[in-house]
Amino acid sequence: MEGGFLAQAFVYLAAAVLAVPVAQRLGLGSVLGYLLAGVAIGPFGLRLAGDAEAALHVAEFGVVMMLFLVGLELQPARLWALRGPVLGAGGLQVGLTAAAVAGIGLLLGFDWHMAVAAGLILAMSSTAIALQILTERGLLRTAGGETAFAVLLFQDVAVIPILTVLPLLALAPAAGEAAAQAHAHGWIDTLPPWGQALAVAGAVTGVVVGGRLLTRPAFRLIAGTQLREIFTASALLLVVGITLLMQAVGLSPALGAFLAGVVLADSEFRHELEGDIEPFKGLLLGLFFLSVGAGIDFAQVAAAPLAVAGLVLLLVAVKAAVLVGMGLAARRPRPEILLTAMLLSQGGEFAFVLLAFAVQNGVLPQAEAGLMVSVVALSMATTPLLMLAYGRLAERLSAHDLPPEPDAIEPQGSVVIAGFGRFGQIVGRLLLAHGHAVTVLDHDMETIESLRRFGFRVFYGDASRLDLLQAAGAAEAAVIVVATDAPETTDRIVGTARRHFPQAQVLARARDRSHAYALTEAGAHLVVRETFGSALETGVEALRRLGLPAYEAERAGRLFRRHDLRTMQRLAPMRGDDTRYSLAVREASAQLLRVLERDRERARRATDEGWDTAGLVAEARQRADRHEAVASDAAGSAPGGDGREPEP
Repeated sequence: MEGGFLAQAFVYLAAAVLAVPVAQRLGLGSVLGYLLAGVAIGPFGLRLAGDAEAALHVAEFGVVMMLFLVGLELQPARLWALRGPVLGAGGLQVGLTAAAVAGIGLLLGFDWHMAVAAGLILAMSSTAIALQILTERGLLRTAGGETAFAVLLFQDVAVIPILTVLPLLALAPAAGEAAAQAHAHGWIDTLPPWGQALAVAGAVTGVVVGGRLLTRPAFRLIAGTQLREIFTASALLLVVGITLLMQAVGLSPALGAFLAGVVLADSEFRHELEGDIEPFKGLLLGLFFLSVGAGIDFAQVAAAPLAVAGLVLLLVAVKAAVLVGMGLAARRPRPEILLTAMLLSQGGEFAFVLLAFAVQNGVLPQAEAGLMVSVVALSMATTPLLMLAYGRLAERLSAHDLPPEPDAIEPQGSVVIAGFGRFGQIVGRLLLAHGHAVTVLDHDMETIESLRRFGFRVFYGDASRLDLLQAAGAAEAAVIVVATDAPETTDRIVGTARRHFPQAQVLARARDRSHAYALTEAGAHLVVRETFGSALETGVEALRRLGLPAYEAERAGRLFRRHDLRTMQRLAPMRGDDTRYSLAVREASAQLLRVLERDRERARRATDEGWDTAGLVAEARQRADRHEAVASDAAGSAPGGDGREPEP
């Protein structure tokens, strides 16, 4: 398609706008939508795209921005905690995959130089695709997501030594001069080796020191102008400057941007930087995927379709098999192994750069390199398809997974807490502060190891298992607190506790009102909705900040709580009848408004008549306390009263 920059921009944007929503609606994900859109506008589709290779070079800046944003999410302490997975899992993945691919290359008749080069290049996975999928699915902070990220981070670092090694694999000595020209990074290549090392160290040090000492004052000054566009321009200037600095010394721009993000992760401007760069990152990543799709050489694929398809499947299978073997050797949970294997089984965007570099250095012939480009691009399209099947396969593997052996539990005190996340920890800390010894069960090893460092006695085990509850002392416990996050797990634990340990009071955490109904029917003695108390407290504080006297705001909160408890009791029998339930909800809402308005009117009337304010406060508190006690008694009894709201 002939046309200038605006015409090409229109084509790419139109392709994205038309294809990606359709792919999302079909459950294919945005990445596959972009790839298919690129194929459609490419030279083997509608022939609307211009120079896809030139667009790819621009779009690679989206990968740099993505790594910068990922770095902003990682405080230095958390990155240091990942050093083991980065060096261990990342190093093993690159080494084993490179060896496996090189071995297959030798079996296919490749020269050993070509086989080793192909192994190193194809060991890379796509950071853009993997992190985009992890972000879309909310899996980046999971154990599997962090393992995948650690492997990707090592791969980004490994690009540097691979660029150094590839010229040494040149097929002919005559390629040395071409290699030197191809590997040149400008002025740095005129320096002696020790000078180059100092330049690289200086660039990294400059990013770290400058990020800590210079960027924060600069951003404070820029923020003082109150000009949003200048702050956005400064954020882009920072990323572009780091990219140019890393390119000048021959380092990976993505790695430099990631390092800068980590340095700024503790900055007060972190969220502002994320908000400003995110739209550019998304657009450039979309352009990257479009360019990859448009750049697939379907003429070469059509010339040998079975061979290309076989190589794509072989590459995906080899990389997945290496990751599965590593996960099994490390005794990782099977769903986590499945996630990393499917997510990192494709070739990476750095493979395009390395393949071009290998051709320039005489390591790989142009024909073989072109074939590998098509294989890498097509392998990228397999990942979204594999992730479509991930959910169901992960559930099946979870059901048949063999978890680590539970800890030998030493019962402590008369309280058992199942689940010690953000909810259970608050309960446990309050009980411990009042001298009650507790036995804590949790099934997340990372949570357990973290809490043990702070002195908590937490045991690994699935609290829904009867034998583990018995080992934890549930048969003698006075209280069992079920604070697990997953509703189905909570349901199982409550049912087991009520059937086998009737002497214990079961206090359960509910996700929402419908879950609270189910837990009440299961026999829980107290059901607490996980966000109700904090939301109500926030509402009371909002009333105070809007000018309502503190005692009136607190009283309104107590009335709301009491009314909500009684409403839940009245509505429980109606849950199966949507029409009746909806009418009852509307009636309860109107009744709440009347109760609160009547209470406000009573308070205003008392003030107008000249009552003593201090006495009014004391009386209001006493009356609220009495009604709260009445409401608590009513909540513990079976429903079936007259349904009227008592006078406050």
